[in-house]
Amino acid sequence: MCRCKGLVNPRIEPEICFGLRSIPDRRRLTDCIEWMAHSIEIVQCHHMNWKLTLADATTDNGLHGRLIVGAPVAVPEDLQARLPAVQAELYRGLELADRGVAANALGSPLAALAYLIEVLGKQPHAPALCAGEIVSTGTITDVHPVAAGETWSTRISGLPLPGLTVEFA
Repeated sequence: MCRCKGLVNPRIEPEICFGLRSIPDRRRLTDCIEWMAHSIEIVQCHHMNWKLTLADATTDNGLHGRLIVGAPVAVPEDLQARLPAVQAELYRGLELADRGVAANALGSPLAALAYLIEVLGKQPHAPALCAGEIVSTGTITDVHPVAAGETWSTRISGLPLPGLTVEFA
């Protein structure tokens, strides 16, 4: 159950997230990942009709509202090759609302993780990622508005990641 109370204009984003085992190294990225999971991020926006600039999004704390993390699974040896083609189907009730591929997240969720590492490395006062952290990597489909009383679910194919169901209250 996900509470909509306190969220402004919430929308749903199916994603892939990683649990880190060690400080990430861009050259050996998969070695730093302890587990992966399908996740759903609920984003929010204080601007009417989601009309905003990058500065507005930054001021709004990156638009993050909630993160629902599915069951962690082991990282397959061929993750780098398989991950961009992973498909997600997003359902509102029984109706297919959208479908997309993991390549929509900067070419691959691994590329999104590498980009985050690079950006943090260029910021002298930003702490580096460390073991135990969970990193969400960006939406696989378009974002869709959600409302109290709705049930949304996902189906994932291409890797052994179970889908998720979220009821909004």
